[in-house]
Amino acid sequence: MPTRIVIYPGTFDPITNGHVDLVERASRLFDKTILAIASSTRKNPIFGLDERLSMARASLGHVENLEICGFDRLLVKFAHEMGATAVIRGLRAVSDFEYEFQLANMNRAISGLESIFMTPAEQFSYISSSLVKEIASLGGDVSKFVPAAVLPALAKQYRA
Repeated sequence: MPTRIVIYPGTFDPITNGHVDLVERASRLFDKTILAIASSTRKNPIFGLDERLSMARASLGHVENLEICGFDRLLVKFAHEMGATAVIRGLRAVSDFEYEFQLANMNRAISGLESIFMTPAEQFSYISSSLVKEIASLGGDVSKFVPAAVLPALAKQYRA
């Protein structure tokens, strides 16, 4: 039986409890899940790729069938290199759907890569990396929105 591999791509700047929820659930559905952290220099992440990889590894070390890696190329090419046949995309709200639907169709048209849409658990449905960064930058407490491993990095970033 072939191994079922799925990729969960994103910038994860920083990784949130919503991301962790989706990874844990995807890992129960697939033989192997790859958390693919995009270098995404166009998005101007506040954390470097190595720092985002480190936070993800510290937050998800308990997931056995998970590989965490960075990538800096077209997702469909990376997926092919990794042997993945599907990509996970998280949908928090209806407003996310239009853009994700367009991406899914483009990925399938380019390479046949299928997209699987997952919604976060209800308690994580409003969390986004952007909101976490905004709250943290203004001195707010984000401890219930991100894994413990992320808190020191956010504190350091916004102390500077």
